[in-house]
Amino acid sequence: MEGARRTLRWVLRHGIFRQVFRRRMGAGDETARFLLDPSMSVDPYLYYDDVRSRGRLVDNGMVLNTCHHDIATAVLRSPDFAVVGLPDEEGPAPLRLAARIAGPGPLGPAEPPSMLVMNPPDHTRYRKLVTRGFSARIVAALRSRTEQVATELLDAMAAKGPTADLAGDYAALLPATVIAEMLGAPADMREQFLEWGTGAALSLDAGLTYRDFVRSEKDVAALQEWMAGHFARLRRSPGGDDTILSTLLAARDDQGKLSEDELLSIAMLLLAAGFETTVNLIGNGAVLLTSHPDQLAALRAEPEGWPTAVDEMLRIDSPVQRTGRMAVRDTEVAGERVRAGQFVVIMLGGANRDPAVFPEPDRFDVTRANAGDHLAFSSGIHYCLGAALARMEGEVALRALFERFPDLAPAGPPHRRPTRTLRGWDQLPVTLRPSTRPSAQPSTQPSTVDA
Repeated sequence: MEGARRTLRWVLRHGIFRQVFRRRMGAGDETARFLLDPSMSVDPYLYYDDVRSRGRLVDNGMVLNTCHHDIATAVLRSPDFAVVGLPDEEGPAPLRLAARIAGPGPLGPAEPPSMLVMNPPDHTRYRKLVTRGFSARIVAALRSRTEQVATELLDAMAAKGPTADLAGDYAALLPATVIAEMLGAPADMREQFLEWGTGAALSLDAGLTYRDFVRSEKDVAALQEWMAGHFARLRRSPGGDDTILSTLLAARDDQGKLSEDELLSIAMLLLAAGFETTVNLIGNGAVLLTSHPDQLAALRAEPEGWPTAVDEMLRIDSPVQRTGRMAVRDTEVAGERVRAGQFVVIMLGGANRDPAVFPEPDRFDVTRANAGDHLAFSSGIHYCLGAALARMEGEVALRALFERFPDLAPAGPPHRRPTRTLRGWDQLPVTLRPSTRPSAQPSTQPSTVDA
């Protein structure tokens, strides 16, 4: 029975969408092709340039698309737009009935009560409970531990050398270790968290194949089951634990501020989101620096430029490529009219290469003065909670990597993740070439970017 319900959920959430967009792709709709054709994910920036050249808000008959930085910023910050989850309770009566029969499925990141798809006042309530755990003070305090984790992982890579998978052996494990420790989760679970996170990341894309949908639901369900068990363990042994999860548990059990589903959804999102963006940042950054040796040389000459370099990496190859908002009323943003009910797809990766904001936008420049104006972490009330943490981890990870292996080189073709919303690498074979020079001392200065 559950298999039949899962199939029905796939039809409602992805199957119908795939059918519609397959027809549109056959009719020449480039937006549909971008969503369904895997080759488009290799270099989406040509597509973004095309969208930008066709207007500030490009209507494809179903949604409005934008790759303009000012439009994107205005929409993300406007109270006239809202996030929307999966439309199980919307649409014609037959679809609503089918959705009730199918059931809600596991608590994925693209459906309520996930913070990603909640609006005020619930979103405000959730965010208030966890914001303190990602403050600038806490991120600064975590820097030395992150440096230790980087050293341990680099030691392990060197011991296995002379080749390694930079994605699996380093870029993924560093942020997974840090967020697991922040949440009081066992470090020996980090590989399992990463596997479950891969499935959860799939659910952020539209038009999944049935195979990917099944993988996503099973991974999210497994993570949900583990998290429920972890909270049960915390309930049996209260006290002595000052992690974010303990704060959430108190909000659920002592204060009544969260339902059980809200508790689980927020905790799962914090865990998965705590490494997903940073995994991509570290991998994308490593590829950019190995393919631009002049920029790596500039950082060696002026290591105080690392924070700016990380922002430039986030700008030019954004770990999160797109998001969306629906107008809740007729409104105007940056001089453009949008009707109530219209959905705007914001191509963050395209907005971050808007030539009106970033001169020579396709050039990777670690000294770019306004690199921090990117929208890789979104903007407005849904600005990424862990932005400062991700920046710090990216800086520490990449700086330590190239200090330890200054002549790091590709050892084979890398492999892109199959996701569209999240952009990164799942395989990065490299040859490790350690330095013969004395290692520079790790920086002890905190990131200058607030949470």
